[in-house]
Amino acid sequence: MCLNFIGHLCLPYQKAVPLSITWQDDSGDEEPSSQSDKSELHSSLKSLSSKLEDLSTCNELIAKHGAALQRSLSELEYLKFPIESGEKIKSVTERATLFRITSNAMINACRDFLQLAETHSRKWHRVLQHEREQRIRLEETIEQLAKQHNSLERACRGAPDLSSGPICVSKTTKRGVHPVIKDTSDEDDETEYFDAMEDTPPFITVTADPKHHRSAKSNQSGTSTVLSEDGNQTSHMFSTVCGIPKPMRTRRTQIPDKPNYSLNLWSIMKNCIGKELSKIPMPINFNEPLSMLQRLTEDLEYHELLDKAATLQSSLEQMCFVAAFSVSSYSTTVHRTGKPFNPLLGETFELDRMEESGYRSLCEQVSHHPPAAAHHVISKRGWTLWQEITIASKFRGKYLSIMPLGCIHLEFPSSGNHYVWRKVTSTVHNIIVGRLWVDQSGDIDIVNYKTKDMCHLKFTPYSYFSRDVPRKVSGVVEDVDGKAHFVLSGSWDEKMECARIVDSSNSIAITDEKEKQKTVYQTLPPTLLWQKYPLPENAENMYFFSELALTLNAPEDKVAPTDSRLRPDQRLMENGKWDEANIEKQRLEEKQRAVRRLRESEAGVALDEGVDYEGYQPMWFERKLDPISGEISSVYKGGYWEQKDRNDWSLCPDIF
Repeated sequence: MCLNFIGHLCLPYQKAVPLSITWQDDSGDEEPSSQSDKSELHSSLKSLSSKLEDLSTCNELIAKHGAALQRSLSELEYLKFPIESGEKIKSVTERATLFRITSNAMINACRDFLQLAETHSRKWHRVLQHEREQRIRLEETIEQLAKQHNSLERACRGAPDLSSGPICVSKTTKRGVHPVIKDTSDEDDETEYFDAMEDTPPFITVTADPKHHRSAKSNQSGTSTVLSEDGNQTSHMFSTVCGIPKPMRTRRTQIPDKPNYSLNLWSIMKNCIGKELSKIPMPINFNEPLSMLQRLTEDLEYHELLDKAATLQSSLEQMCFVAAFSVSSYSTTVHRTGKPFNPLLGETFELDRMEESGYRSLCEQVSHHPPAAAHHVISKRGWTLWQEITIASKFRGKYLSIMPLGCIHLEFPSSGNHYVWRKVTSTVHNIIVGRLWVDQSGDIDIVNYKTKDMCHLKFTPYSYFSRDVPRKVSGVVEDVDGKAHFVLSGSWDEKMECARIVDSSNSIAITDEKEKQKTVYQTLPPTLLWQKYPLPENAENMYFFSELALTLNAPEDKVAPTDSRLRPDQRLMENGKWDEANIEKQRLEEKQRAVRRLRESEAGVALDEGVDYEGYQPMWFERKLDPISGEISSVYKGGYWEQKDRNDWSLCPDIF
């Protein structure tokens, strides 16, 4: 009976505790909206703590008096004389009375605690619900303001001028590439990039038994043994790709930890809606200690893929490695939410890894409005890469869209294979509220202009409801006749695989009461093309930099005076001196504006005098017509590495 009584006594306490825990779980991520709310919360928590102390004291007393009562009851069994019996019964009665009083106190304390917890739980739930509704209304208002701002911008500009729009590759042609005009300044204003449930790949893959397809290789001319018909070359091939000797020179493996500085994000962002990111004076708190030129150089993190591609005789297999390389350039962005420094006009960045990795890379900021960077890489292992990238970025209230414009060219001189492709859209979500995260979405068409082979890659936008692998990338490699030879699959933050197609057929897939025709590819087991390197130790405190990124801003001898490594604000930020870095950043930007005003004044004088004004000309690149894309782009004209060998930088401008 005593045990039943104690169990019944504890029941209200068991019901009361989960209520307090439920309230903590529901509101643990919310902050009190005002000082009065904080005071009220502190007072309520103090009351609950006091009640808990009372319960704890009652619990100790019940345990103490209960044990004494149990001993007294046990002693009654051994009584021999009536006198002793009377004294013991009196003692037992006293102890039972104490136990009853303590138990009643325990019950009352439990009841008070339960009532207090229920009262405050309902009140805090209403406050929490109100705050959530306010936050949702604020997000909707910001988004609506961004849309209205974009609409006003378009109305002010009037009808778009087709003659001034950038040229891009049309995706409607099956073979070859035709230049078409596209206005990307307000690309997909309404696009959210959240739900991809309807956007499924137009094909299905089924793995075949390699024993029944031994003759596949003999029916395909020009194929090498790297992607053989048995599909079991994974470990051998990956060791071949990544088996290039590691750098002989010791490079730095860490930088100073990122300081923990707080910043009022809303006070800055409310003035940025709808504006070009490059035109907004942003504090370095949003940056990472690398420039856009260095970030562009990070595309070479997995240059071994191109080294391997240069050794292949089959253009279709080579296309697989080129596709894996195009995907690998996004692998470092998954945790990189910091904004790189906008390069100053004339700023350069070199990466000379000829002895270690067989390539030399040079970037230069060739235009300021719009911002454009030119990049040229030459490798002694049989490939050359060049590109000019212009970044169009828009802040749209809840997310930031980054649209790289321009073509990437890759040429293998030994075979004459010339590949061209464009980058996809990057999106940074939760700019105002929540944790920042990065996504990549869109399509990449890689075209070999010699053989007309094509690879179509699809970057599936992240969807909470999708069953697909997050950050999924899928694609097909086709020859000039449109016949598919390889299926590519993987994710842009982890790995890419390819599988040789041995047979194909059509099937009907029913989705949402609609019939869609899909191609079923029967493939050999997949082969690993690329896998991401693990991040260095303590990367979370070093801006999530990769091994290559950690070395990019390390001081180097004999670099040009315009090199990003010599930029003072960037160096101060890397060393943790953020206040000094912000001051230095403003000084550099004002110096650049003064030079631009002087150049505009000279242009005005030349116009008045009726003479031509050449304007700013890049130092190491020149503007030429690209015969493939039909665009005017910046191409390396030579001379940089020769000037470095002579240590003669007398022609470089003073930009820092």
